Amino acid sequence: MNKNTINSANAMRLDKWLWCARFFKTRAMAQKHIELGRVLVNGLKVKNSKIIQIGDTIDLTLNSLPYRIKVLRFNSMRRPASEAKLLYVEDESVATKRAEIKALNQASQITAAYPDGRPTKRDRRALDKVKKHWES
Repeated sequence: MNKNTINSANAMRLDKWLWCARFFKTRAMAQKHIELGRVLVNGLKVKNSKIIQIGDTIDLTLNSLPYRIKVLRFNSMRRPASEAKLLYVEDESVATKRAEIKALNQASQITAAYPDGRPTKRDRRALDKVKKHWES
């Protein structure tokens, strides 16, 4: 058996599995995250070509949100999201932590100075007028 040949029933490349499991839209995006060290397998920084096996734990950071997943099975093709969810099981404590972070982010956006976006030119002039009044 050639070293580069992979039995898809027992092992798969990490970047391909992340793409099949729908964590990334493209394999190139998966490869970039792996190279940047945002993906750890069993607690270790790895390369794109890392061969993962059933039972491996993958720690992943997407959009500053943590994920910890355990590989349950492989699929050679990218399938619908409902089927992709069957490829892994997620750690409940990390999922809870991620939900808390999302709630905090939403709360901070509500209390932002301009929740509806940047002020218009008219709003900026009114703010400048108020600032000048307070400075004098």
